[in-house]
Amino acid sequence: MLLKRYTGNLLLLILLFLLLAFFFLGDVFIPKAIDFSDYPMLHSVFVVFLGLFLESIPFLFLGAIASSFIQLFISEEIIQRMIPKRPLTAIFAAIAAALIIPVCECAIIPVVRRLIQKGVPVHAGVVLLVTAPILNVIVFGSTYYAFQNNPSILYGRIILCVLTAIIAGLFIHIFSTKDVVKEDKVELVQGHEHDIQSSKWTGFIDHTSQEFFMVGRYFIIGALFASVFQVFMDRSVMADIGQAPIKGTALMMGIAFVLSLCSSADAFVAASFSHSFLPGSILGFLVFGPMLDLKNVLIMMSCFKRSFVVTYVLLIFAVVFSLCLIAGGLISKGGF
Repeated sequence: MLLKRYTGNLLLLILLFLLLAFFFLGDVFIPKAIDFSDYPMLHSVFVVFLGLFLESIPFLFLGAIASSFIQLFISEEIIQRMIPKRPLTAIFAAIAAALIIPVCECAIIPVVRRLIQKGVPVHAGVVLLVTAPILNVIVFGSTYYAFQNNPSILYGRIILCVLTAIIAGLFIHIFSTKDVVKEDKVELVQGHEHDIQSSKWTGFIDHTSQEFFMVGRYFIIGALFASVFQVFMDRSVMADIGQAPIKGTALMMGIAFVLSLCSSADAFVAASFSHSFLPGSILGFLVFGPMLDLKNVLIMMSCFKRSFVVTYVLLIFAVVFSLCLIAGGLISKGGF
């Protein structure tokens, strides 16, 4: 156990060093170290993957840190006192909490898992999963800036996010079981705080490293698939069905799922599709993507049981798809 713990900390330090090297020296040494001249598509895949990696890794760190802090420093009694007893009240409390949680769609998953283990109701955790990546100042600002001439997209994104959270939260409260968290190797580090030779802060570092590498390996797989799709995606095919509400919305939701963009920057990508797709389809991209994408589904599979993940995926898809069709109709008639 000690060897595994110190190995995790060492890997964490090495990764931090590599991240700094990428930021400051990557544009100088990477092209010289790897010759992409004969493989331009491979070069594009590498660039997109590196962009996703550098964009998301800091937020994965934040999620691992927040998860470890909750595990080691916040007791079940404190959390239980903070959570309203009534299901509907708990849902709105989770929506309010999402406004002040500065984490993205990847980072929120280990945080929610830890909160559920500490006593937060599953339906309230689902609300956090849905709302935290969208209901924050950074996403508000980027969406407003990207759609300055179409504020209905900004309003629609917020309204649909809240409605999806309420519907999904109530559904999970009624139909889901409480036993949804997957027991994983990371749970072994819970005993670190009881180690005689370790302080709580040492346990905090140990837990953060284990949490980060457990989540990170799934993120890397998802980011790799997303980068390959972005490079080989044929945009001409999308333009042919962009004006069909049902097909266009389904396609934009699928694109958002595979591209796996960070919610703080996806509005600018969505704006590039606005001339080819209807507003309802654009909302499908902006609402569904932060809630579900390829990399965070893989991360969810590492944190929650498969049956819960499948239920969550189908539920969110059905709710967002339906709401986007309704919102698209309202916008076309001058609503929002």
